[in-house]
Formats: sequence, structure tokens, C-alpha cells
Amino acid sequence: MQTLANWDGGPGPWILFFPLIWAAVVLGVVTVLRRTVWRGRRGPWRGMADTGPSGDSPIAMLGRRFASGEIDEDEYWRRLSVLDEQFGRTTGKGGAV
Repeated sequence: MQTLANWDGGPGPWILFFPLIWAAVVLGVVTVLRRTVWRGRRGPWRGMADTGPSGDSPIAMLGRRFASGEIDEDEYWRRLSVLDEQFGRTTGKGGAV
């Protein structure tokens, strides 16, 4: 009886593709799960970098007012420092949120 290992000198180098195929399948399943199920309601379009203030928070509103030109930079930083004290955040003038 011929088996795969004894067929014309063995399976050859193509046998190495089986672990690569399985690794690609596992990686694909993990990628699909991470983009859909494991993120819950957030959905795949909202990455992990979306951890900033929500759209209706006072800090977000202040940022929108500054971006639209309603307030200048000095007033922005003054109001942001007041909001930082109120909400307990610690950010500097150039610091990250």
C-alpha cells in the first residue's frame, strides 16, 4: 500500500504549505472576529484610537468652538484648564488626553 510519505520519494517540499494554509485560516478567523464580534457595538469602523471625549461632552464642544474659530487659543486653554479641574483630567498645553 502506498502512503503519502512513501510515494515517489516522499511528499516533497509542498507539504510545508499545509501549516501555512492553516496559519492563514486561523489568522483570517481571528481578524474577522476582532473586526466584528469582539468589538461589540462599536463596529469595525471605529478603531481603538477612538477613546477621546464623546461628541456632546463639554471638552468636545470646546474643541469644536476652537476649531470653528469662535474662540482664540488663549481662551481655549483657559477654559480647558477649568474643565480639566472640574472633570479631574490632567493634560498640559501640549500633553495627550
